Amino acid sequence: MALDDPSPYREPLRQAVEAGGGTLVSPTDAEGLIWISPHDADAFPAIRAAAPNLTWVQLPYAGITPFLPHLDDSVHWTCGKGVYAEPVAEHALALTLAGFRNLHGYARAHGWSERVGTNLLGARVTILGAGGITDSLLRLLGPWGCSTTVVRRRDEPHPGAHRTVRTDRMLEALTGADVAVVAWALTPTTTGLLDANAFAAMPDTAWLVNVGRGRHVVTADLVDALRGGSIGGAALDVTDPEPLPSDHPLWTFPNCIITPHTANTLQMGIDLYAERVTENVRRFIAGEELIGPIDLAAGY
Repeated sequence: MALDDPSPYREPLRQAVEAGGGTLVSPTDAEGLIWISPHDADAFPAIRAAAPNLTWVQLPYAGITPFLPHLDDSVHWTCGKGVYAEPVAEHALALTLAGFRNLHGYARAHGWSERVGTNLLGARVTILGAGGITDSLLRLLGPWGCSTTVVRRRDEPHPGAHRTVRTDRMLEALTGADVAVVAWALTPTTTGLLDANAFAAMPDTAWLVNVGRGRHVVTADLVDALRGGSIGGAALDVTDPEPLPSDHPLWTFPNCIITPHTANTLQMGIDLYAERVTENVRRFIAGEELIGPIDLAAGY
């Protein structure tokens, strides 16, 4: 196994490789490559060219957009699908509660302010996406007794949800929702789906919570929706563009919460990623099916 760079996370991942039964070697001798940083995709071609025996590449996050130009069927690709579901779902829940309970408003106040807020208890929650984040969020929502709807590509029920609809019925799922949580993988079919029509379908008290990718949302339409009051608010861990420029209008809305893509960070997730690396190294050596395979046709 080879690691991509001498980052501060090299040592825990070296230990993870060895815990799975692998040996850390140079790319020249490596059969598997464990990628650490999602921001160094441009370095990948050179490292891969130096690894003639490479048959498997493990990428760190579920989001693989930086690596799309390099994906081909000459090696087996796996990614971080499901690795960070728990912390991201936790962040989605935190953003939802903050919006419902007006924590953003109270935090910005300079004195005793009007008392406002909405209960999550019994709320109607629509989750866009059907992956690990959704599984974790549905579990976390259990004590609140929410009515949950999952929007997914396939026409089959999602475990734990009260209702499941296909993506082509998204507007129906948004109608009446108290909060819509975006947890999709970014693909050409999910890019820009949250647009003016989607916001018009939502109640004017509803919150949008995005822990997926910024490009799921048409940002100009979201600005119009917040400015016109057609939705109650937005809580965004991801934006388009990202980073969000300091002069962007989204910063100005009192009903918009923005966190700088911190639903999961390397510091939070390194132990979780190490666990996945250990298990996939073990499976790779044993010739077993790997966890988190990338669907080259789907792009995630």
